[in-house]
Amino acid sequence: MAETQEGRIVHQRSPLNAEPPLQELVAHPLTPEELVYARNHGPIEHLDAATFKLKVDGLVEREAEYTLEEIQNAFPKAEVVAALQCAGNRRGAMQDKKDKPVEGVLWGQGTIANVRWGGVRLRDLLRTAGVRMPQGQGAMYACFASHVTACEQDDWFGASIPLEKALSEDGDALLAYEMNGKPLKPEHGFPFRVVIPGYSGARWVKWVDQVTVSHRESDNFYQQRDYKVLPPEVQTREQAEHFWSKVPPILANPLNSVVASADAFGGHLTVKGYAVSGPAGQVARVCVSVDDGASWQPAQITYQEGRWSWTLWEATVRLPGGEAACHGTVYSRAEDMSGHVQPKDTDWNLRGVVYHGYGEMRF
Repeated sequence: MAETQEGRIVHQRSPLNAEPPLQELVAHPLTPEELVYARNHGPIEHLDAATFKLKVDGLVEREAEYTLEEIQNAFPKAEVVAALQCAGNRRGAMQDKKDKPVEGVLWGQGTIANVRWGGVRLRDLLRTAGVRMPQGQGAMYACFASHVTACEQDDWFGASIPLEKALSEDGDALLAYEMNGKPLKPEHGFPFRVVIPGYSGARWVKWVDQVTVSHRESDNFYQQRDYKVLPPEVQTREQAEHFWSKVPPILANPLNSVVASADAFGGHLTVKGYAVSGPAGQVARVCVSVDDGASWQPAQITYQEGRWSWTLWEATVRLPGGEAACHGTVYSRAEDMSGHVQPKDTDWNLRGVVYHGYGEMRF
């Protein structure tokens, strides 16, 4: 049973894994630090910025090391508003919807935070190092590693993304050292964390101490044998061993929406929630239904900022039964600027990741 501590719902104490109450979360366009969820595979480290160094190496012409002060002096600060979302967000909803257990922390729908991140553009960092891009040798990756502590399943934590994303002018990938204009706190990766807008939080490595350009993905456990959508026929960890190498890692978040509150009064229902974009573009609209999807009514977008932020929305709709209708289910459905629509449901998977069926709440 999860407990509440300091305003967050604690699912696990060691390592700390906690999320904020959903209604409180969506009350803020930019998520206050105290409401940012905690996702950890090991202990929270308190590091000394004066001595902690980030190394840039691999297929570069000039390897380099930087302290926080050196990074700040050597590169201009860039900012981006981007939603950080755990790959396991809505894991509990998947288990409930499918009535079938899933593995992992049984998250609700609050493992998402919308933050103004400040730091160094990854492309600036890598171009200064002189990225070598040999022709005809296949895919290349930016690999991120944190060796500061052992994790539950490995001696360190790592992830990787296509190098193209790291170098993209409009991809907005950062080596971040600020959240909402303030220095990162230890819980969120001080002194450095990776910010990869639009990608799963599993790739946003905290306490990152190494950025490596490589022809290979990171060989870390959490890149190779976790954070992948296994096919529904994989029912156990033993069966999963035959599939990890055949399934691609989760990168971009899926188009999604969540109902955070639903209040019925006088024959009407006031609904609020959030939506998050997928790989095909920012959220264009959100609709809600109180008749099991037979009809959909548009919600009003109350907040959205740039390509990578979440979308806050609300709607007041008349209930089909008028004042006599005080109980039912409301659904939400997002659509992006490319015309893609959030699906009604998604398949069960063993790890319970990237569930993005309609948002849903009983009232």
